[in-house]
Amino acid sequence: MSKLFGTDGIRGIANVELTSILALKVGLACGHVLKKDNCNVLIGCDTRISSSMLVSAISAGLASSGCNVTNIGVVPTPCVSYLVKKLKYDAGIMVSASHNSYEFNGIKIFDCNGFKLPDLIEEEIEKEIELNKEPNIEYKKIGTIKDDFKLKQLYINYLLSTINNIKDMKVVFDLANGSSCSTAPYIFNQIFSNPIYLANNPNGININDNCGSTHLDNLIKYVNENNFDLGIAFDGDADRCLFVDNKLNIIDGDFILAIVANDLKKKNKLKNNTLVGTILSNLGLVEFCEENNINFSSTKVGDRYVLEEMLLKDYIIGGEQSGHIIFKELSNTGDGELTALQILQILSDENKSLYECFKIMKKYPQVSKNIKVRNESKKELFTNQIIIDTIENVKNKLNDSGRIVVRPSGTEPLVRVMLEADNLDLIDELLEEVVSVIENEIGI
Repeated sequence: MSKLFGTDGIRGIANVELTSILALKVGLACGHVLKKDNCNVLIGCDTRISSSMLVSAISAGLASSGCNVTNIGVVPTPCVSYLVKKLKYDAGIMVSASHNSYEFNGIKIFDCNGFKLPDLIEEEIEKEIELNKEPNIEYKKIGTIKDDFKLKQLYINYLLSTINNIKDMKVVFDLANGSSCSTAPYIFNQIFSNPIYLANNPNGININDNCGSTHLDNLIKYVNENNFDLGIAFDGDADRCLFVDNKLNIIDGDFILAIVANDLKKKNKLKNNTLVGTILSNLGLVEFCEENNINFSSTKVGDRYVLEEMLLKDYIIGGEQSGHIIFKELSNTGDGELTALQILQILSDENKSLYECFKIMKKYPQVSKNIKVRNESKKELFTNQIIIDTIENVKNKLNDSGRIVVRPSGTEPLVRVMLEADNLDLIDELLEEVVSVIENEIGI
């Protein structure tokens, strides 16, 4: 069996790669791995048409292995993480493919503390699935399945408890027709007099469809045409967010991290004086840290690796350019709505516009491209000599003036290529050179 878990759980096309049969096996395997009497598992999902099918299958597998399941319905991923710990569940499961289009879905699993499972536990679950065991629980110990769609209010209340008296602003939110449709209006209607919500009508197939944090055109247009102070976009499961300021600049995760770290530094609250990013963090963020005497720690791509570094070395702020931001003192995972609230609080406290705040960091030009490949071909990035030589040649051309990152996606059948330097014409040319070689060698 090929490896099921990527950098963010199990992911695949619903009913093709991620079937109800596989979901049933995942639930059953999770129950076997938990190995606990009266085990209680919380499960939530996003708005995809396949989510309820997969929730039902996973729940059946869990119940057949003796676990009691509470289905909390459509919620953001960080809601599951928060409630698992607060309500002392033994595990949590989120059915979502995050920012991917609706035909994809995924399964993310959290431990009793609301952290994503470590690699060793995921491997144990995979082994159980491969063994294909039948349920071995006698009928009187079968678990129960119940719905409790009101539990998300505890999460909403918690998010609101992290802020104080944010001043009124003209803010428009893009909810990606996803999970935040079930929570964002209940949060931000309590803060602003007239917030506007775009992509707030999920129908099962329109999640992330030309909307949300990966498609900002509609949000930019609305901010521009209606003279709003700023726009905020979440992705399909609301664990990330991006901003648009009133000058129509896109404020990505690197800018968010700079704004937050700068605020914490001024307040002497930046624990261990360190900000955590990834190998894809913009060089401008690294320079910002150097100029402000802040240590920058870089990890592999993936919010799980950012969090591991934060836990290991007791850092409190970290994240990714994509908008996954982790406030470790407030959450155990990336949380788009929490991030939005913290940035809004900073703007309110400093009485500044987002445009004024984001200028603290200079961003280097970046170009990137995704190349479709078969999952089994990804390893050839590290073994195909033509690809290796091409990448090395590009590194030599960039010298110390920029960088190239080529990596297999952990969530999709893609190879991602990114170049960064002051010379945009040069990196555009080099990008096409690398992409052409990879497409010829392993592309589909």
